[in-house]
Amino acid sequence: MSGSGTPSPLPQADDPTGLQSFAVQLRRMNSEFNRIAQEFAHAQGLHPTDMQALIAILDADADADAPDGPMTPGRLRKQLNLTSGAVTACLDRLERAGHIRRVRAADDRRVVHLEYAAQARSLAREYFRPLAHSTDTARGRFTPEELTVIVRFLREMNRELVLLRQQAG
Repeated sequence: MSGSGTPSPLPQADDPTGLQSFAVQLRRMNSEFNRIAQEFAHAQGLHPTDMQALIAILDADADADAPDGPMTPGRLRKQLNLTSGAVTACLDRLERAGHIRRVRAADDRRVVHLEYAAQARSLAREYFRPLAHSTDTARGRFTPEELTVIVRFLREMNRELVLLRQQAG
């Protein structure tokens, strides 16, 4: 509803900024990202769950200021909605393949942190370099101001998705 109390007009299906258009574009982008990640997983002999775990570990490593700190098996279990046994099996596969390392916390040896192994990080960086190049090419088509808005939208979209998942759980 608008501020005057009258309903806002429904956006047309062909409205480039309407909900339907956003949904289509987000689904297409997500599908393409998934295909690329699945190809990497297949090339590395990994399960789809292994890829989700690697991404979660990589993202936790990238955010040094994260309030939750480094990724742990318990946090990974909650994030991926897996059983303890499934997380252990996943981490065992990733560690055997050289993708991650389990590192005991210096301040509490009972706590295990999960780190993306340097050699595996280099392998992934090389594999995904064309994706990074494509992303940079697309970014180059926008002004800094437009990119600021796009990043703000993506941040808000991710926040809403986390809230949605938390409400469902």
